[in-house]
Amino acid sequence: MRYNEKELQALSRQPAEMAAELGMRGPKKVLKRRLVKLVVNFLFYFRTDEAEPVGALLLERCRVIREEPGAFSISAPSPGFIEDPERKYHFECSSEEQCQEWMEALRRASYEFMRRSLIFYRNEIRKVTGKVCAGLQRAGAGLQVAGVGCRWQRQSSGPG
Repeated sequence: MRYNEKELQALSRQPAEMAAELGMRGPKKVLKRRLVKLVVNFLFYFRTDEAEPVGALLLERCRVIREEPGAFSISAPSPGFIEDPERKYHFECSSEEQCQEWMEALRRASYEFMRRSLIFYRNEIRKVTGKVCAGLQRAGAGLQVAGVGCRWQRQSSGPG
């Protein structure tokens, strides 16, 4: 999947649907504190003392799974994340309530969820009014997501 690093960095500065400092464990299995920010269907993660993201996860077709109380993971179905199909990210929250909020927000963040919701509401409006809403007539038609899921990571300049 193609991406523009500058555009991703600009997107990471947009207002977040959710943001919090969470414990994050990636493929190296070391738990680190990261500022995690959900913007549209990207999950950006930052070192707690830096303004630029360390990386981002595109949440399309990803699975959000409860691991244990107060913890969840994100993984992608086969072929998975572009760089590593076996990759799985674990997150630890400060409370069970925070964990539930994150899991629900991440499940709602995918393009596919938004598309299904739009189609549902378009049909509900049609039932009530008998009309198709202007601007919603073509919603979902011909739109494709280029990749199953991908991970972007800034080149590291040192330990993190």
